[in-house]
Amino acid sequence: MKNEDIIAKINAFLVEEFEVEAEKITPNANLKETLSLDSLDYIDLVVVIESNFSFKVQPEDFVGIVTFQNFYDYVINKIHSKEVH
Repeated sequence: MKNEDIIAKINAFLVEEFEVEAEKITPNANLKETLSLDSLDYIDLVVVIESNFSFKVQPEDFVGIVTFQNFYDYVINKIHSKEVH
């Protein structure tokens, strides 16, 4: 799966699941603020990631994720490492 396709898929489910305008999702935007995430929303986000991309997410994985670009990089790295193994 190409990085552009992964990002497009992420953006599509974020718009649908979190009812955010697609224009607000930019690489440098703050993930938590843009999506208005609280602790329960993070659980929803984890479930959506796991069901869309078939890998397990650990809570500590979110420690360094601040922007959408951080989030994209995280998902892309997990997918590519899964493809290699």
